[in-house]
Amino acid sequence: MTIPLLGLIVFTPAVGAAALMFVRNDDVVRWMALGVTVLDFVLCIAMLGGFDTSTHEMQFTETRPWVPALGITYTLGIDGISAPFVFLTALLGWISVLASWVAIDRKVKEFMVSLLAMQALMLGVFCALDLFLFYVFWEAMLIPMYLIIGVWGGDGRVYAAFKFFLYTLAGSLMFLIGIIMLYFHGGETFDIRTLMAQDLPFQVQSWLFFAFLIAFAVKVPMVPVHTWLPDAHVQAPTAGSIILAAVLLKMGAYGFLRFSLPMLPEATVHYSTLMLVLSAVAIVYGGLLALAQDDLKKLVAYSSISHMGLVTLGIFTLNLRGLEGGILQMFNHGVTTGALFLSVGLIYERTHTRSIADYGGLMKAAPVYTAFLALFTLSSMALPGTNSFVGELLVLSGAFAANLAVGAAAVLGALLGAAYLLRMYRKVALGPASIGVRFKIRDVNAREMAAILPLAVFVLWIGLYPKPFLEIIDASVKHLLAQVHGKGGAQ
Repeated sequence: MTIPLLGLIVFTPAVGAAALMFVRNDDVVRWMALGVTVLDFVLCIAMLGGFDTSTHEMQFTETRPWVPALGITYTLGIDGISAPFVFLTALLGWISVLASWVAIDRKVKEFMVSLLAMQALMLGVFCALDLFLFYVFWEAMLIPMYLIIGVWGGDGRVYAAFKFFLYTLAGSLMFLIGIIMLYFHGGETFDIRTLMAQDLPFQVQSWLFFAFLIAFAVKVPMVPVHTWLPDAHVQAPTAGSIILAAVLLKMGAYGFLRFSLPMLPEATVHYSTLMLVLSAVAIVYGGLLALAQDDLKKLVAYSSISHMGLVTLGIFTLNLRGLEGGILQMFNHGVTTGALFLSVGLIYERTHTRSIADYGGLMKAAPVYTAFLALFTLSSMALPGTNSFVGELLVLSGAFAANLAVGAAAVLGALLGAAYLLRMYRKVALGPASIGVRFKIRDVNAREMAAILPLAVFVLWIGLYPKPFLEIIDASVKHLLAQVHGKGGAQ
């Protein structure tokens, strides 16, 4: 009997969330949530242990009939494009629980239920091979994230949650229109693998491309549909910001990889220059906005817009180096930005201020904390030896091969990144130790170390030895490029 490994990975957090509903003690709730997320992470390690990097085919597939009359099935599977993000989601699941251990002190059970439900739905998005099932997971994610922001967020949480909900709901409606259109033009099937093999007319591809573009651009987010993100990050609790930046934003880029490129290859090639320009705008615009911020969370939020612009830039270069770099940078952004939001959350718990102007001299008060902050800052700057350097180098290489102007814009974005990140670190960590004395800041404790250390390990591991990570995605990326250029024409 074959063990349904992906089903276990997807639904273990959901079962855990249901079990938590019957627990009253907050400490027991926290430990159970941690146990469930650690178990899910172990299952993901087992998945990667059995993953065949030599093939682009879907692996660990599970299929059950669901709504036969409409051709809807419960079908799960992963390839080299989705596997890293299943792992990333599970990794950040238990880290988010640890980050919430003290920060969430009211309605703890309800928060952990929302967090586990969110994890299950995100895993479902990365594993679904049926378009209808994918949409169910995609749409249902709105609910727990809305609650995480709206119930446990800051003073402006209601506005931020409502804005997040409206933007993403509008994108989801466009996605639904595209799905219905694809269903009728693609042979009345929801099977993603079958839809990838269809040869749709260019006009149909164009309509679908822009419907999907709106849906995925909101999630990335791309300029100009990005304005919900800073509000959501500033108001969300630390765990919400980690999940939002590290995983949820990847859904948009993943949508391009799973739907736009393989299903709409002619439209993708035709509109690739437009996408490169939009990506370049996001890189520079996000960097400029980050440079102007005094709020630590807003700075990291706007840097996410810039860094995700680099991801979409790599994807739409439509060459091997750019595409592999874009996917690797998706993973890197999840690790590094998740770590930065965790770092901001840890210091906010001690000082209750996010204003950069309020800080100074943390290196003397909390040397271990500032060492981690330095590592994650350098990673976000893509310093050689850190994870982001490898991904950014590949993206820039692919970008200059595709379009010299957007490659230059990406370099400008990197320079802006160095400016706002070094400014932030200098003001927070260096100088007089005024805030450290005033708040008597303690350094990281064992629980915080358990949350932050794994992210530091991945920053250095990928930076110094990226080969295992690139091997996972290589076969699937080459197959994806063959799909694009085989049906969309060479570029």
